[in-house]
Amino acid sequence: MTWTTASIPDQSGRIALITGANSGLGLESARALASHGATVVLACRSRRRGEEARAELLPAAAAGLEVLELDLADLASVRAGARWMQEQYGRLDLLLNNAGVMGPPRQLTRDGFELQFGTNHLGHFALTTALLPLMEGRADARVVTVTSGAQYFGKLAFDDLQSERRYDRWAAYSQSKLANVTFALELQQRLAAAGSTVSSLAAHPGLARTNLQPASVASSGSRFESLAYRLMDPLFQSAAMGALPQLYAATAPEARGGEHYGPDQWGGMRGGPTQVRIAPAALDPQIRQRLWEVSEQLVGQAAQAEAA
Repeated sequence: MTWTTASIPDQSGRIALITGANSGLGLESARALASHGATVVLACRSRRRGEEARAELLPAAAAGLEVLELDLADLASVRAGARWMQEQYGRLDLLLNNAGVMGPPRQLTRDGFELQFGTNHLGHFALTTALLPLMEGRADARVVTVTSGAQYFGKLAFDDLQSERRYDRWAAYSQSKLANVTFALELQQRLAAAGSTVSSLAAHPGLARTNLQPASVASSGSRFESLAYRLMDPLFQSAAMGALPQLYAATAPEARGGEHYGPDQWGGMRGGPTQVRIAPAALDPQIRQRLWEVSEQLVGQAAQAEAA
């Protein structure tokens, strides 16, 4: 029997924060969790788009919906968002690291990091580590980090993580998605070693129709990519279907820390959620530890620069 949003257990009394909750997978995840009783914080770069999403979701929400303006490409904004969560709620049960950017021309975050690595990975790394104290001690608290099938093509170029020597937008995207699942696994290992009550899981949506694809095509200006996406369009499933793996990871009683979920059909491109393979590089303990240490260093340097 296929797992659907109807399978989600009652979430009453639980607080969930979802990055990128104003559209696509994030919006559908917020819709599902809110309708099952969770208080959902919509963490969005644009407050206006966050408020529009809140207005759309409000009629079916069984509990509270709040908008938090949070820009993952600005670590000061991430730190401010974590402080707001501490002051507003003082606790957190579910963190869905969902937001992301895909395939833009080379750009930098406010802190000077390559945009895709800085947003997709470092922003979520900083947010998660800042929010973990609010999750500790909560029953069945979970961090779900959303990656993609691009992880299987990624390589962590530790000698050029910011793509300063050479920038290929798809290589940079794949690196950021490999970093996502690598981070999720290392986080789980560290949580387990510390006897934490928090679990870390990963999920990917397969081929899901979201705003990432048209935004990527528009930023590239490539007629070939535009044509390719039009030809591939019948293969894409809805954002609601694409959100199922991350919702399963966040709520299914049988989901466990360190596991990775994705669609169960067409080689992981479509279908309901199931446990799927992890990119081999993410299974290497030395790579996981190195990424964590480098990420900690980069985030720390950005905080010091902000304070100076």
